[in-house]
Amino acid sequence: MEDAVATLRTTAAVRDRANQLLLRAREGNSRWFGVNDGALPTAAKEVADVTHARYPDLEIPFHSRWRHFEAGGIDRKAELDAALAASDAPARARAMIDLAVVSVLLDAGAGPDWHYDEAVSGQRFARSEGLGVASWHGFVSGGFSSDPSKPLQVDAVGLQNLDEGHLAAMFGVGSANPLVGLDGRVRLLHRLGDALRARPDVFGADGRPGGLFDALVGQQDPATASVAAHDILSLLLASLSGIWLADNMIGTHPLGDCWQHRAVEGPGLTKGWVPFHKLSQWLTYSLLEPFGWAGVRVTGLDALTGLPEYRNGGLLLDTGVLVLREHGFAERNWAVGDELIVEWRALTVALLDELAPLVREQLGVDAERLPLACVLEGGTWAAGRVLAQRLRDGLPPLTIVSDGTVF
Repeated sequence: MEDAVATLRTTAAVRDRANQLLLRAREGNSRWFGVNDGALPTAAKEVADVTHARYPDLEIPFHSRWRHFEAGGIDRKAELDAALAASDAPARARAMIDLAVVSVLLDAGAGPDWHYDEAVSGQRFARSEGLGVASWHGFVSGGFSSDPSKPLQVDAVGLQNLDEGHLAAMFGVGSANPLVGLDGRVRLLHRLGDALRARPDVFGADGRPGGLFDALVGQQDPATASVAAHDILSLLLASLSGIWLADNMIGTHPLGDCWQHRAVEGPGLTKGWVPFHKLSQWLTYSLLEPFGWAGVRVTGLDALTGLPEYRNGGLLLDTGVLVLREHGFAERNWAVGDELIVEWRALTVALLDELAPLVREQLGVDAERLPLACVLEGGTWAAGRVLAQRLRDGLPPLTIVSDGTVF
C-alpha cells in the first residue's frame, strides 16, 4: 500500500498516466476528446507570440507565484528584502518560503466577480494577481503569524486561529465582491496548520513552512549547497498530502490531487489512479527562487511537469489541439473528479511536454535556456489567458465546480 502511494507521488507517474490517456485519445478511443496534432504548431505560435510580447529579450523567469507579487509593475520583493535585511540567508529563505506556501495554497480560481483594491498603489487586481497581492499584504501585516513581534512568518497556530471573517477582510470579500471557495480556502489553511504542527522534524517547533529549507539544506553552506527540484516536491507531498480537502485515499493514505480514470493502467493499487499534484508542483516552482536567492543551486527542473489547470488546458482547447467529442460538454458544469476533467488535465500535462520543444523552435532557443518552467511562464499560461479573454471574456472553456483548492 505504501509503495503504491509512493509511486503516485512521483512526476514519473504523472507523466506515465497522462501519456497513456493521450495515446488512447489519439487512437480515437476517448469518450471525451479528439486530438488534432496538426494544430500543435498553431498553439506553439500563439505561445511564442505571447512570450515575445511579454519578454522581448527572452530573459524569462520561472513560472512562479513571485511573478504575481510583481503585479502592477511594483517590486514588492524589494520591500521584503529591506524588511529582512538584518537576517541571514537561511532566515530570509524561511520567510520567503512561508509567504510562497501560504500564497500558493490560496491561489485557486477566484471567479469573475472578485477583485482586490491595493490601498498603497491605488490599483485594482483580479484573479491570480489579485490573490497574490492580497496574500502578500496579509503576510507582511502579520496575518498568518501567531506572534505580533514576528509578523513576517507563517506558523501553525497563526493558521489554526484564522477564521473566515479574517480571511474575508484580508481579501476584501463582501456581498458585492464575492470570492469563489472562501470557506474551502480557510479549511485548507487550517489543515495546513495541523500538518505543520504534526511534523516538527520538518517544520520545527513553531510549525513554519520555512522549515523546508532546513530539512533540505541541512548543515550545508547555502552558498555551495544543491537541491533537486523533485526532492522539494517529494518532501511537500510526504509532509503535506493530508491537507487537501479531496478524500482520495488508498487505505488510510491521502492522495491529494490524484483522481480515478477507468482506462488508466498501473501496477497493483495504482491502477485507475491519475496523479497531478498541481498545487504542490506550482508550489515547488514557486520555491525555486527562495532557495536560489539563498545561494542554493536547484537542479533537475524538467523533472516537474506542466501544470494541469484551466489556462494551460484552455490553450489546447482554444487552439483546436483538443476537440470535445460533443459540443454540449462545454455547456455543462463539471466536478473536479469527473472523468472528462481528469482526462482534460492529463492530456494537458502530456501535450505541454510536446508543445515545449515547438515553442523553443519558434523562439530560436534551446531547452537549457528555456526549461519547461520558463515555457510555462512565457508562455502557455499567459497565452491561455489571452485566448480566454478574446473568446469568452476571460472565462475558461469548461465550467468546473471547485472548492477553491484545485482550480
